[in-house]
Amino acid sequence: MKLRVLLEQDEDGVFVATCPTLPGCISQGETRQAALANIQDAIAGYLESLRKHGEPIPPPITEEVVEVEP
Repeated sequence: MKLRVLLEQDEDGVFVATCPTLPGCISQGETRQAALANIQDAIAGYLESLRKHGEPIPPPITEEVVEVEP
C-alpha cells in the first residue's frame, strides 16, 4: 500500500512527517530519513489498530501536480 506523506522542517530544524490519509498520524526525526522511517512505523501501527478494531482502512488520497506560469 502506498500512502502520501508530507515532510516539513520545523523552526528547530526537526523534520515532521504527517500522513494526510490517516488523521492524527504524525511523527518526526532529526533527519528526513529518520522522519520517514518513523512515519512508516507510525503508519504500520495506525493500520494495525484499525484492523484490530474492525475499522475500515481509508483509501489513499490521490493528487495531481499542475504547472502554472509565475
